[in-house]
Amino acid sequence: MHSDKHEGHKWNTADTITSARMMLSLFLAILPLQSPGFLIVYTLTGLTDVLDGWIARKTGTVSEFGARLDSIADLLFYGTMLVRLFPVLQQTLPAEIWYAVAGILVVRLASYGTAAIKYHRFASLHTWLNKLTGAAVFLLPYFIVTPAGVGYSWFVCVLAAAASLEELAIHLCRPGYDANRKSLFQNRNADDHVG
Repeated sequence: MHSDKHEGHKWNTADTITSARMMLSLFLAILPLQSPGFLIVYTLTGLTDVLDGWIARKTGTVSEFGARLDSIADLLFYGTMLVRLFPVLQQTLPAEIWYAVAGILVVRLASYGTAAIKYHRFASLHTWLNKLTGAAVFLLPYFIVTPAGVGYSWFVCVLAAAASLEELAIHLCRPGYDANRKSLFQNRNADDHVG
């Protein structure tokens, strides 16, 4: 991955797909929840999240700008879904899950705060656990209206807690920032010199 620092960055197909995710997220804010149109747009939004990174890697257009745009698109998507799903989740899920979610958010905020202090930037890592959590959270609207909804929600909480703790540990233990770091234990010696 090269780091363009926004200098000379040329808009590319991956950036366009990431931007499409932002637009689709706005549609999710107004479509009726659980309607066929909502689920179609929701599924398309998820596909763009998979495709933008894949296309960037295949076309050699991975960039610092693209990684930041992807993080912003993710925040917009998940923020929209939180607002849309919260009333349904509030009626469906037990209080204990909400306590777990609050704890996860505290760890996640601690991770973002640590990165901001250490790297002087917003930093969200593309670890395997973060990707698995993203996929699990993405599937939540399909499960929440089924009898497996509560059990699946607990599974998502456990996965999200592990991902958040791992990201915090990476920010605390590693000397430099690498958005594409896959796990706490990846190439332990190879990146010790990164500053």
